[in-house]
Amino acid sequence: MRPVRFLVPGTSGRFRCGGLLVELQSARLVGSLCHAEVVTYRQREPGHPFLDDLLRAEPAPGPALWIVSWGFDVPWLLRRLRGRPAAYHAHSSGYGFDLPPGVPVLAVSRNTLGYWGERAPRNPLFLVPNALEAMWLNRGGRGDEPGLHRPIDVLVQQRKCSAYVLEQLVPALRRRGLTVEVQKGWVEDLVGLFNSATVVLYDSADYWRARGVSEGFGLPPIEALACGCVVFSSLNHALADSLDPGVVGHQIGCGSLESDLERIAAAVTQPQTWQPPASRLTPLLEACSEPVLLERWRTALEALDGHWDRWFALGVVPLRRRATWKIRLDQVLGRLRQRLGGRLPRWPAGG
Repeated sequence: MRPVRFLVPGTSGRFRCGGLLVELQSARLVGSLCHAEVVTYRQREPGHPFLDDLLRAEPAPGPALWIVSWGFDVPWLLRRLRGRPAAYHAHSSGYGFDLPPGVPVLAVSRNTLGYWGERAPRNPLFLVPNALEAMWLNRGGRGDEPGLHRPIDVLVQQRKCSAYVLEQLVPALRRRGLTVEVQKGWVEDLVGLFNSATVVLYDSADYWRARGVSEGFGLPPIEALACGCVVFSSLNHALADSLDPGVVGHQIGCGSLESDLERIAAAVTQPQTWQPPASRLTPLLEACSEPVLLERWRTALEALDGHWDRWFALGVVPLRRRATWKIRLDQVLGRLRQRLGGRLPRWPAGG
């Protein structure tokens, strides 16, 4: 198996975010299958190779498979990596760029997979969801033990949260006497924080709609479920992959403020009746576990190796997505051909 290089702009400062943590975790997981390393390309950092240095030292195609992931940087990075094995680790969708023919996609959710299945149907596509780190699954206390005290009734993470939750719902919950904590900034022990809360609110639909891209995976609600919290969440994009409203999680902003207040207050009072059944939660958490995701990475990387071996050894002609205007013209001509008894010429196939 080829060595794998995960490209990130940097690993500290302004680059520190959830997406970075996912890439670092992925590099660690893949490192148990083959040689894997993190490579930076915007800021030089001790302990990590720098993209420019590696490209100068290694003529194309080079020895490694490159994994790119950083949103708007993807087209630029793929141009720099032209002639080298590369794959796109796709989180959020909707950035608007197209991929070069043959560049595989490692989608973190079915929502993202479907996006690229429509936009790049002839590129190799794989589903490799994000994984919950073991600390989320090995923590004691799932919130279903009788008498378990959690000091926070309702937890809200301010980042990505809607104005509705912060400006209407949170004040209304506090007026009802509930203990509501709005978490701001970086938290070192996020597992501990979630295990201190009975209910977690997550409403990212407005945030992503304003940016024109999608919720790529929706890890916070799953992390909250793993900690035994009752989750009230929006259902945009990849959140619908894992949340089944009324069964695994509950819809937030469900028709009226009064509806939210009643349901959240009831969940704080009797969380056991609002938590998902074990028959639904256990398979969800197992599917997000690192051992399961490690096997998904293994399968995908073996397929990627075969893809790029054929690509460089045989000089294959890549399949391309057919232009939308040609498909539409085909459909119009097909209808005309039916009406005229098949007397129109057919549009050449391909392209």
